[in-house]
Amino acid sequence: MSNEVIILGAGIGGLTLALSLHQAGIPCRVYEAVPELRPLGVGINLLPHAVRELTELGLLEALDKVGVRTKEAVFFTEHGQLVFREAAGQHAGYDWPQFSIHRGDLQTVLYEETLKRLGPDSVVCGHRCTHVEQDAGGVTVHFADAPPVRGAVVVGCDGIHSALRKQLYPDEGAPRYSGINMWRGTARWKPFLSGGSMVRAGWLSVGKMVIYPIRDNIDAEGNQLVNWVAEIHAPQPAMRDWSRTGRVEDFLPAFADWHFDWLDVPALILASDTILEYPMVDQDPLPRWTHGRLTLLGDAAHPMVPRGSNGAGQAIIDARYLAGALKKMGVGTAALDDYDRVRVKATTDVVLTNRSNPPDTILREVFERSGGKRFDSIEEVVPVAELQAISDNYKRVAGYDPAALKARASYL
Repeated sequence: MSNEVIILGAGIGGLTLALSLHQAGIPCRVYEAVPELRPLGVGINLLPHAVRELTELGLLEALDKVGVRTKEAVFFTEHGQLVFREAAGQHAGYDWPQFSIHRGDLQTVLYEETLKRLGPDSVVCGHRCTHVEQDAGGVTVHFADAPPVRGAVVVGCDGIHSALRKQLYPDEGAPRYSGINMWRGTARWKPFLSGGSMVRAGWLSVGKMVIYPIRDNIDAEGNQLVNWVAEIHAPQPAMRDWSRTGRVEDFLPAFADWHFDWLDVPALILASDTILEYPMVDQDPLPRWTHGRLTLLGDAAHPMVPRGSNGAGQAIIDARYLAGALKKMGVGTAALDDYDRVRVKATTDVVLTNRSNPPDTILREVFERSGGKRFDSIEEVVPVAELQAISDNYKRVAGYDPAALKARASYL
């Protein structure tokens, strides 16, 4: 019987799993649907729990070359008034930094390292999975335009439209719309605030922005590449096409007056080369991901609304935990069941918390209690200790409470 782990999808989760399995001495191969990998996407954040895992893979130096070490998380009202500020990553006492990074840059780092460590044939493109069969001896993975392959187990890391998830849950239906549409872009811009600030501002009913730099010193003038996301409540979702171009006139009016002393937001939006539009969606958590020799990972397992900077991070942790279980228990169903038992519960908590009480709950509380009006002192609106408690609760749920993260043993 082949002892090879078959990985479907060469995204962040799939490539992290490949590198982790290699570190564990377990053979694997990645099969990707697209004919050629291209660095797509916009900005994401890697919180300290995810950076710990990538550091243990020996990738910290590579991340430093392409990302920005996040120094602080800062919250403002739609009037530009400071609500709450806290240090991030090593500036907050963690042993590991937090990174703001272009998703394509992260994927490129993982892809290049996979080819270097596992060999040029470790990632096979142009293989779109149609279905998987399993028997007592292993799995057979079938592809649309390529011969089937045989392995010991298969891990679906093929995103929110996962073929394996659809096979396991054929009646699940389309992703769940959150009631929020998003527009995203990047612009060349001078460093603002600390030069490593992750900003959340406004609120969804009047317009909310998330803004942070993802590349440093991109030209001779010392500009950064700054990522921004505009979010607004909308009864109808945008078309679910991740490459759909957005129209600035559909959302700019909500931010037209956001000329703050720390950033001119409409000027930043208008300086962007490309704007993408898509709905904020997730899926209801599944009762289990593992079915015999088949399991799911990352967005294929637990797509979540991007309100906690945690989607990529949870995929990375899935990969590390699964590789550790396979190393300790052998490549078989016992390890997949252990992974399922631990990670389904952990990520279900994150998915549901992202819907109800993510970090930007801080903005909701201030907006609702102030009536959207200016205030003289934040303490008169919401005590800062209460805002800190919201942030601390999310860290606990998402797995990056400082003390707990420091005390936790390595997965591998």
